Amino acid sequence: MRIGLLTEGGYPYVSGDARLWCDRLVRGLGQHEFDIYALSRSERQEDEGWIPLPPQVSRVRTAPLWTAENDGVVHGRRARRRFAECFGELAAAVCATPVVLDGSEVSGGVTASEASRGVVADRFGSALYGLAELARDEGGLVGALRSEGAVRALERACRAPGALRAARTARVPDLLSVAAHVERALRPLSLDWYEDDGLGSVDLCHAAAGGEAALPGLLALHFAGVPLLVTEYGVQLRAHYLASSAAEESPAVRALLAAFHGALAAEVYRRAALITPGNTHARRWQERCGAERAKLRTVYPGMEAARFAEVGERADGSGCADPDTLVWVGRIEPAKDLISLLHSFAEVRKEAPKTRLRIVGAPADGPEGALYLAHCKALAAQLFPDEAEGVHAVGDNPVSFEEIGSPEVPSLAEAYASGAVVVLSSVVEGFPISLVEAMFCGRATVSTDVGAVVEVIGGTGLVVPPRNPRALAEACVALLRDPERRARLGAAARARALELFTVEQNITAFHGIYLEIVSRSPARRLVVDDAGDPLPFGVPAEAHVPGRWTEARLMAMGRPRWAAGAPVRATAPLPAGEGA
Repeated sequence: MRIGLLTEGGYPYVSGDARLWCDRLVRGLGQHEFDIYALSRSERQEDEGWIPLPPQVSRVRTAPLWTAENDGVVHGRRARRRFAECFGELAAAVCATPVVLDGSEVSGGVTASEASRGVVADRFGSALYGLAELARDEGGLVGALRSEGAVRALERACRAPGALRAARTARVPDLLSVAAHVERALRPLSLDWYEDDGLGSVDLCHAAAGGEAALPGLLALHFAGVPLLVTEYGVQLRAHYLASSAAEESPAVRALLAAFHGALAAEVYRRAALITPGNTHARRWQERCGAERAKLRTVYPGMEAARFAEVGERADGSGCADPDTLVWVGRIEPAKDLISLLHSFAEVRKEAPKTRLRIVGAPADGPEGALYLAHCKALAAQLFPDEAEGVHAVGDNPVSFEEIGSPEVPSLAEAYASGAVVVLSSVVEGFPISLVEAMFCGRATVSTDVGAVVEVIGGTGLVVPPRNPRALAEACVALLRDPERRARLGAAARARALELFTVEQNITAFHGIYLEIVSRSPARRLVVDDAGDPLPFGVPAEAHVPGRWTEARLMAMGRPRWAAGAPVRATAPLPAGEGA
C-alpha cells in the first residue's frame, strides 16, 4: 500500500510537532510505502534539515508556509471573474452567521439551525474547491490571494446583511490582517502536488494534523478520489483559539479567523473517511466542530516504553526512590502552573517537613519561558529560605530546578526514579506525556483534572481540581505517608501504560485502519491502454499486494472539465410549511 503522509511543521524535519510519532509510525509499518508531503513553518526549520529516513520512504516533497514568492501568474479577465466569485463565496461563508430559529424541523428530523449550518458548510466547501480548480487551471493563486480584489471581497462579506456582529466592525487594517492570514493558510492550493504522479498516485492520504496539514488531503480527495485519514493528537482549532486569546488582535480579526478555521476544520471532518483523535478530550472537541461520531476512532499516542523498563521493573516499593521527594517533569511555562505547585509544596512542608521538591525541565522557547522560570525561582527562594541541619552546615533550599543531562539527572528515567511521587499541576493540558512516562516507571502520581489526565490515569493515581494548592498538597501528603498505597498505584499505572500507550499498540491500530479504509473506499483510478482508451477491469484484485502485478498506466479520476467554474450559490432552506 502506498501512503501519502501529510505533515505541517513536523516530520521529516529535525524539529517540530509530531516528529517522533510520525517516525515511529513509518518505521513500524515497513510493509507499506510512504510518500511524505511536508509543509514547513520557518526558515530555521528548513535549515535544520531532516532526520534520517527509513527505506520505506520513497519520496519527500516539501513546501514552505512561512514564505511564498509571487508565482508570476497573470490572470485573464475570465480567471479574475472566477476568482472574484469563488473568493467572494468563501468570504461570505466565513462571515455568515448560521440562522438559529426556534428549533423547528425542516425535514427528516433536521432542525432549521442544523440545516443552516449545513448550507454554510456547503458554500465554504464549494468555494474552496472552486479556488483549487482555478489554481490548477491557471498555475497558482498566490498573487490573486494577495490582491486588492481579495480584500474588497472580504470587506463586502463583512458588510453584508447577516454577517457576524464582530465582522461588521472590521476596519481596513483588520481586513488586511485577515486576508494575509487566509492567503497563508490557502497556499497549499497553489502547489503542484495533486497530479497523477503526486498525491493522485497514492492509495491513502494520512494527515498528521488538521488545518493546513489536511488541506492537501482534501484536494487529493477532490481531484483523484484518494481517501483521507486525519489524526489529531492536539486539535488544531483548539490550538488556534488558545493562541488567538493571547494575541493582541482586534475582536473583528479574532472572530473572522476563528470562523475561517472553524469552517476549514468542519470541511476536513466532513470529507475524511476516518478521524483518529488521540484521546477523549480531543474527540469531544472534534464532535463539537462537526465530526460525525461514526467516523471517530480513538488511537492513543505510542511511546517508547523500553527506556523506562529498568526503573519500572524495580519500582516495587523497596526503597529505591527517595520516599520524601516529589518530582515534577516537563516544559516550564505558565500553562504548567508551577506557581500553584510551589504554594502547594509550602502546605506539604507543614505536614511533612523533610519533603523535597525537584522541578526537572527546561523553560519554553522565547523570553516568556525564561521570564517565567526566573519568577518561579524567585518565589521558591521567598517561600523556602535555605535550610541547614546544624549551625556549621551549609544551607540548602528544599526546591531544586534541574535539567535533563545534568550530573544529578543524567536521563529522563532517572528523573522519575529520583522521587516517590510524580506531580502534574497544569491548568491547560492535552495528552499528558509526562504522566505516561511516570506510569511506565511505576510511579504513583498526583495530577490536576485537565485535558486527558483522567482518561490516561484511569484510577491509578490521585486527581485534584486545577488551581487548588490545598487539594494538591493533601493528595501529595496522603501518598507520602502511605508507601504501600504508592506501590499499589505505581504497579497498576505501569500495567495500564504498557497495555494502552506503547508504540506497538499504536502501529497495530493504524495498520488495521489503513486496510479498513482502502478496502471500503479505494482510490478511484481510470486505467487506460497505450492508445489512451479506458481499459475496463484493468486493476486486478491483487493490486494492493506488493509486487509488479500489472504494467497498466493509471490515470487519477478528477473532476470533469465541464464542472470547472464558479461555485453555485447555496440558498437557505425554507422553514417547515412554506414552499410548494
